[in-house]
Amino acid sequence: MLYYPKMPDSRNAPLTRCWAFEKYDGTNLHWDWDREAGWHRFGTRREAFELTSHGIEQFSQAHAHIQAAPSLFQATLAQPLTEILLSHANYQSYKAYNEIRVFAEFFGPNSFAGLHKTSDPKQLCLFDVWLEGYGFIGPQQFVADFASLNSARVVYEGKLTGQFFEDVRNGKFGVQEGVVCKGGTGGSDLWMVKIKTRYYQARLKQAFAERWEDYWE
Repeated sequence: MLYYPKMPDSRNAPLTRCWAFEKYDGTNLHWDWDREAGWHRFGTRREAFELTSHGIEQFSQAHAHIQAAPSLFQATLAQPLTEILLSHANYQSYKAYNEIRVFAEFFGPNSFAGLHKTSDPKQLCLFDVWLEGYGFIGPQQFVADFASLNSARVVYEGKLTGQFFEDVRNGKFGVQEGVVCKGGTGGSDLWMVKIKTRYYQARLKQAFAERWEDYWE
């Protein structure tokens, strides 16, 4: 199962109002919550584990390089997210959609291409919220409801233009990997596209051309 959809590039992006969020170079992880069980499941983009001691052990064995993620989530995001989901009017109206899934990027200062230095401090940065039966919330709602948490930085708000594409690619906005542009109000109306910097694409090409695995030991 693919828990997070494959994101299109900018070729067919609608030239309308958008919010551009910094795209962090890490590992995409999801966390599942419902009103009775609380946080009960988590995983990668393609796998899920129970958020129990046994499930965390399974996760650690399968993904040793990101085994710190469950404890980091519990220490930093679990409680403040729960408070928002239980108290905010926007989520009280979603009682019919009992399951809520949040997505956060796990990374450190030297993370690159999904690999992480063991000795680096890590963080989890929230970047999307999905409601069962509805879909992803819109970018404006995401910013309004979750900006108080460690969440993806908005680097631009306005009309999506060809000039903006080039500005991102040329590094104007101070991002390493690139941005994710989102528009619409949420659910079936939401659209997302990614734009990567030329710097990151060149670095990725060079990394795969060299023997660089030892760097991540």
